[in-house]
Amino acid sequence: MRSPATAPDKPGLQRKFSANVWPGNPYPLGATWDGLGINFVLYSENAQRVELVLFDHADDPAPSRTIALPERTGPIWHGYLPGLRPGQLYGYRVHGPYDPARGHRFNPNKVLLDPYAKAIGRSLRWDDSLFGYQMGQDDLSFSEADSAPFAPLGAVVEDKFEWGDDRSPEIHWEDTIIYETHVKGISMRHPDVPDDLRGTYLGLVSEPILDHLRKLGVTTIQLLPVHAKVQDQRLVDLGLKNYWGYNTLNFFAPEPEFGCNGSIHAVRDFKMMVRSLHAAGFEVIIDVVYNHTGEGSEKGPTLSFRGIDNLGYYKENPDDPRFLMDYTGTGNTLDGGNGYVLQLITDSLRYWVTEMRVDGFRFDLASALARELYDVNMLGAFFKIIQQDPVLSQVKLIAEPWDVGPGGYQVGGFPWQWTEWNGKFRDAVRRFWRGENGVKGEFATRFTGSSDLYALSGRRPIASINFITAHDGFTLEDLVSYEHKHNEANQEGNRDGHEPNYSVNCGVEGTSDDPAVLNCRERLKRSLMATLLLSQGVPMILGGDELSRTQQGNNNAYCQDNDINYYDWDLDEREQNFLAFVQRIIAFHRAHQSFRRRRFLTGQADDQGFKDALWWHPKGREMTWEDWGNADLHAFGLLLRGDHIAGTDVHGNALEDDTFLILFNKGAATVRVKLPKAEADSPKRWKVVFESERTRSSYAANATVPVDPHELMVLSPVA
Repeated sequence: MRSPATAPDKPGLQRKFSANVWPGNPYPLGATWDGLGINFVLYSENAQRVELVLFDHADDPAPSRTIALPERTGPIWHGYLPGLRPGQLYGYRVHGPYDPARGHRFNPNKVLLDPYAKAIGRSLRWDDSLFGYQMGQDDLSFSEADSAPFAPLGAVVEDKFEWGDDRSPEIHWEDTIIYETHVKGISMRHPDVPDDLRGTYLGLVSEPILDHLRKLGVTTIQLLPVHAKVQDQRLVDLGLKNYWGYNTLNFFAPEPEFGCNGSIHAVRDFKMMVRSLHAAGFEVIIDVVYNHTGEGSEKGPTLSFRGIDNLGYYKENPDDPRFLMDYTGTGNTLDGGNGYVLQLITDSLRYWVTEMRVDGFRFDLASALARELYDVNMLGAFFKIIQQDPVLSQVKLIAEPWDVGPGGYQVGGFPWQWTEWNGKFRDAVRRFWRGENGVKGEFATRFTGSSDLYALSGRRPIASINFITAHDGFTLEDLVSYEHKHNEANQEGNRDGHEPNYSVNCGVEGTSDDPAVLNCRERLKRSLMATLLLSQGVPMILGGDELSRTQQGNNNAYCQDNDINYYDWDLDEREQNFLAFVQRIIAFHRAHQSFRRRRFLTGQADDQGFKDALWWHPKGREMTWEDWGNADLHAFGLLLRGDHIAGTDVHGNALEDDTFLILFNKGAATVRVKLPKAEADSPKRWKVVFESERTRSSYAANATVPVDPHELMVLSPVA
């Protein structure tokens, strides 16, 4: 038999499907078209036989042909079929021992999706035959039902795409403002987005959405999972859907639901979206879920990994291989200690950078990737591979620095190339602005970049991805409108969802038309958003917060594919004013280097006796250690010297900015704050340059400034 490299020159054999299967090559994994035919490659350490099944149409109940892969090289099974072309639908049947007590769950009655499939040719259709065991019995039983009519299928793709002069904006970390959004939710209800584009990759880059993002001023669009996902049977039976997408079916194929013209075209549509976002000046980061798959626990379906090699792909329980280790809360954990699983993850990452041209990743439950064996190990192989990889080491890497297993909370513990979602920032800022005592010191630390978490390991303020709200939890509007979660629509008895929320409702739970309540909420929203944008570190805004989006008190809206999650673009006057405020504070952030420092503030005097920053007491002096423990002190400030910014810009130029005095009042009463007194080298007047609510005139040095309840104010010296 001939290899693909020596395929005959006869035109007929290049166009017509051959009856022969050739040995092919063991690399690359997946299904690869070379212009003459397709090379199929599958990893399975413990399989005894692998069959390729080909389908002519997505609706076919059975494959048109079944072909045993003729070659095994180590644990790699492969074969080459000349004459096949892109668009071919396929899957696998894998033979091996069905011995759940020892962790083996091979069942050749199940058609399995290729883990390296680049497109989904048919989405799964729930049926009992998708399970490797007999439904109604325990998982030790064996199902002889054929899943061919219902199993998800892969589709062979051609990678060719006209990228033109596309290139990444390559925005420096200190200049980055992240906007977390869902592909579908942002455009579903926009009246100016064409109906056929709403909820799609192309809807996200329709002109009305791009215009909004430009005016908002963010730099980087972070998308909730776009990998093809499993729609949980439990949710389908309840009339719900997995909206967020943290239930991965495949790590290469884009979610077909978001394509405009069929599942295979989702690859093209995704590339068009990235190209358009780059052309508009935006980076693209995708949220990736390499910690688990949508097959769930031992009671889950056999769709792909489980049937290909359960012990190879998943981390088994060392005490009882029948069960899987669950560090993710989903029933399974991918085994990053297996070199082929590690290869799957890194091959997927490189594919999304090189072929799909994304600019970075946010890793869901990233601590799970550090569990080579069972404990978290930040010196593990995954991080070493990323560090030395010439492609992956150059993109933006964001960790959700925890999982649900022992020792999984690793905020501040990731390698220096990584940034991290700073959950401690979120909680401290929420607690401060809701008026709690005992959090001033931590609030101050988080506001100035969380040096306690990152400085000792040589990292910089950009290591902290600051956020107050995210997809998981309350929206900003709900954070100031509800003191309790209201997740009844999820049909889990309101038992689900993150707690504590550290939220406040200003006296009324939920919607209100009371002017005093609304005024309280708007002031809190503005102070929270201003805190996010003026803190050292990288700000991340939850998409829709600028529109005052509400989820009606639902803090776990993962299964609500409806108006609870879709952005409402019909804004009243209050909501329009808040949108304008967010646009202004983002523009203010981008205009001033003082809020985008490359090095941590020190508070130490230089050779001339000047400090880069100092904490300001309302009585007109520097804060003392005793002041931080004073429960009656609700207001204070931070004096930032713009002429004493450490380091240089990326071109080696000295950094200089205005000096700012930022005042915070977390209390329920107005506090008068005394400004610095006039001296030979200090300003004679201060002007209000930004505040949560209204514009005021300037103040003389040594004067007192009224800071209203729940208000953040920024003053600067008058030239």
